[in-house]
Amino acid sequence: MTMITTTQDLAAVCDRLAGHAFVTVDTEFLRETTFWPKVCVIQLASDAEAVAVDTLAEGLDLAPFFALMANRNVVKVFHAARQDLEIIWNLAKIIPAPLFDTQVAASVCGFGEQVSYGELAQTICHVSLDKSSRFTDWSRRPLSEAQISYAIKDVTHLRDIYVALLGQLQKTGRMGWLVDEMRTLTSPATYEQHPEKAWERFRNRIRRPRDLAMFMELAAWRESEAQSRDVPRSRILKDDILVEIALAAPQTEEALGALRAFPRGMERSKTGTDILEAIHRALAIDPKSLPKIERERRNNATGATVELLKVLLRQVADKHGVAAKMIATTDDLEDIAQSDDADVPALKGWRRELFGQAALELKHGRLALTVERGKVVTLQWQEHQGEDAA
Repeated sequence: MTMITTTQDLAAVCDRLAGHAFVTVDTEFLRETTFWPKVCVIQLASDAEAVAVDTLAEGLDLAPFFALMANRNVVKVFHAARQDLEIIWNLAKIIPAPLFDTQVAASVCGFGEQVSYGELAQTICHVSLDKSSRFTDWSRRPLSEAQISYAIKDVTHLRDIYVALLGQLQKTGRMGWLVDEMRTLTSPATYEQHPEKAWERFRNRIRRPRDLAMFMELAAWRESEAQSRDVPRSRILKDDILVEIALAAPQTEEALGALRAFPRGMERSKTGTDILEAIHRALAIDPKSLPKIERERRNNATGATVELLKVLLRQVADKHGVAAKMIATTDDLEDIAQSDDADVPALKGWRRELFGQAALELKHGRLALTVERGKVVTLQWQEHQGEDAA
């Protein structure tokens, strides 16, 4: 086991790793007490070596690591990469490329939705992972041998998982599918934090334009405070309290303090003042300028179509060995039921070829579903059959 604690050693190992076709990457981090994730350990492996980097070591400069992540000659392999990529983006404003996420690849290859690293290690590598250090405090030093061993195993088995999934993708001709799925992961917009969009987390609580205005101002205020102070949102104001304030819209210190969930005395603090200022800003917003958020309600006929589309989706997913949610979401199905021209992923690219076109055929009665030997199958409905039935 190798633990890197100096910039010189990190530069040397990154130079060696840069000579390989791919490198597996993982991070151990904490964010229970901060807004931004605090990286504590970075693990790296090629097919020749594996190391752990102590990111908390005094004087360590991560520049060689970032240079490796930006090296387009080396594929960077992660499992469930989003949080790892968020860390790298926050620290260096780069997205590792080329990128390969084994969780996404596994979904494309039929391993199910959001399959865990442990499940892939068991299935592909035939090893059971030691989870004893899973919830360890990675910020405490020194790290134990058991912790370092646990961390490094997260990238050693990942090598074999990558090779196996890559081979399966190439064999099935689904590399293009993976590229499509990686677009969100590789977009900087995915990791940028915009306080003005924080209200979207409360979308399902909004019933009136005034509610929307309140959530926009209050959520943006809380997000900005949490980011600037680097603390979790709940340290500023818990979700249930923010919801109560937004729906009640108190305009005075007394009214704010009278809310059941609001902490006693906080109405007289700077936080209380900030909340009241946000409420008054919300009241001043012209309702006509607010974004439209109401989804069109589906009628009974559309609801029946959605249920049929769900059956078709499961049949297609099982037949082709692809996770159903990767093909289409329930929202996609509702949109397709309402419009043949719905702007949803399920009607584009490989998804349309696999499912979308069949969904439209089913919707318009040109495709039928039946059961043969206990399995749902599709039948193409011929024009003359429809004429005979008439």
